Amino acid sequence: MTDAGESGGAKPRRLGKNGDGAERHEAIYRTISDAIIEHRLKPGARLREDALAEVFGTSRTGVRKILQRLALEQLVTLTPRRGASVTRPTAEEAKDVFDARQMVECGLMPEVARHIKPDDVRELRDMARREREALKSGEQSRAIKLSAAFHERLAQLSGNATLAAFVGQLCSRSSLILAVYGSSGHLGCESHDHDDLIGFLEAGDGERATAFMGRHLKAIEASLSIVEEEQEAPDLHEIFGV
Repeated sequence: MTDAGESGGAKPRRLGKNGDGAERHEAIYRTISDAIIEHRLKPGARLREDALAEVFGTSRTGVRKILQRLALEQLVTLTPRRGASVTRPTAEEAKDVFDARQMVECGLMPEVARHIKPDDVRELRDMARREREALKSGEQSRAIKLSAAFHERLAQLSGNATLAAFVGQLCSRSSLILAVYGSSGHLGCESHDHDDLIGFLEAGDGERATAFMGRHLKAIEASLSIVEEEQEAPDLHEIFGV
């Protein structure tokens, strides 16, 4: 999953209004992405190009490119003649995504246990530590992204690049599902889950790692509270504070 920024937090960024360079577009992309992940922009909310261009003081062409990038990550849905809106995951989609993660990620654990090296263990423990710190400090957006990155890295350690890329796509979709329907300040699992999983993998116990991953993903799915909300036009000035 492309990193949409790890600043998190409740306060929106304040952006200047000078220029349309790549750095500025990246800052706008991160700001909109965080607003979606942090649920300040609700599922189904329309994202009008002209309104976003006015809010950020940039061109509609630049906004269109940013929305297309967000659509590739499935944070935004682009509909002909209607434009862009924040993706609205459904209960069925959430179930499909987590079912797929169960099948793929659990299946990869024996290979990860066989391939994992001491340097990999240190890297994973550092990722798990940063995720815990983000949650503790209330940075929900950053914690969700770090959790997704942890699962993607595990898949990469299996040595199967094709399945690792698929896990990355699934993590991108489940990140939005978790951001929208998860509990604030909690990712649906115990804070030490990733450390426990690393312990099984470090010991080369693929069987226990597989069982633990299954329980871990089930706990995240069970924590979701999928309630459909009425679609409304967001106040972009208030959300982005610009």
